[in-house]
Amino acid sequence: MEDRNDIVTRMNQNFAQMSKSHKKIASYIMDHYDTAVFMTAATLGKEIGISESTVVRFAAGLGYDGYPKFQKALEEWVKSKWNSLQQMGAKYGNSSQSEILTSVIRADMEKMEDTIHNLDPAAFETAVSSILEAKHVYVIGLRSCEPLASFLSFYLSMIRGDVMQLKTTSTTELFEQMIRVSDEDVVIGISFPRYSMRTLKAMEFANDRSAKVITITDSVHSPMNLYSSCNLLARSDMVSIVDSLVAPLSVINALVVALCMKSPEQVRKNLEQLENAWNNYQVYMNDEINFINEDSVLTESFLNPKETED
Repeated sequence: MEDRNDIVTRMNQNFAQMSKSHKKIASYIMDHYDTAVFMTAATLGKEIGISESTVVRFAAGLGYDGYPKFQKALEEWVKSKWNSLQQMGAKYGNSSQSEILTSVIRADMEKMEDTIHNLDPAAFETAVSSILEAKHVYVIGLRSCEPLASFLSFYLSMIRGDVMQLKTTSTTELFEQMIRVSDEDVVIGISFPRYSMRTLKAMEFANDRSAKVITITDSVHSPMNLYSSCNLLARSDMVSIVDSLVAPLSVINALVVALCMKSPEQVRKNLEQLENAWNNYQVYMNDEINFINEDSVLTESFLNPKETED
């Protein structure tokens, strides 16, 4: 269950209303929480190029009576994340390997069922239509969500053109890739706890540019939904050091299938062109080597060595 008062939730909920300098503080803490937790207000301010008093006001703006209480709350949050291994030990510590396998798969099945019951069909239909009608489609998912973004981008590129996966290690690179986003485009953001501040900034930027924003996230309370007009919800929580991405991947699979069914003729043409390119340029190994003929030559060489030498 999400603690509505934890420090990260407070930052996410207030991010859209923050000043530029306060957003800078929040972004730094989310990206560097493991070192920020040990910093004084003065040290943190110096690290990111703002005054100590601004850091103190940031803490007060989140409802903390002074920076030390803010730092204590951050420390407790970091400890709760570090204790996830202990939580996993409590749940699986006395289980055999096969029991762990069964338990994890059953937990994933429960998340799938929950996702089925909570996903809004109207939002799903809106997402499909928006993606098909968009001039360009941008997809962003960072850290553990990057494989989901890659999977979606790969198949969207087979269905339609002008698909770009945003890959970045800095906020600067993110805006460089999104600089041409317009109201004719769709931006798809994928993020689950702990929510990526860079992904959230991409959603804010897209919303400011009047692009259609689609989010794939875990909850109606997710900060990702602050800037989106279409929210696709999939559960991802699990007692583990990692979250389960089975339900989110299934939602993405459903998106791909629905998009194919909306424009089957165009998809067929695209796949035919792709298949022809694969064949013409020998993309796959079985196009490059005839294994049956090669085996026949090798067999004949062993059976008739003299003939082969001649």
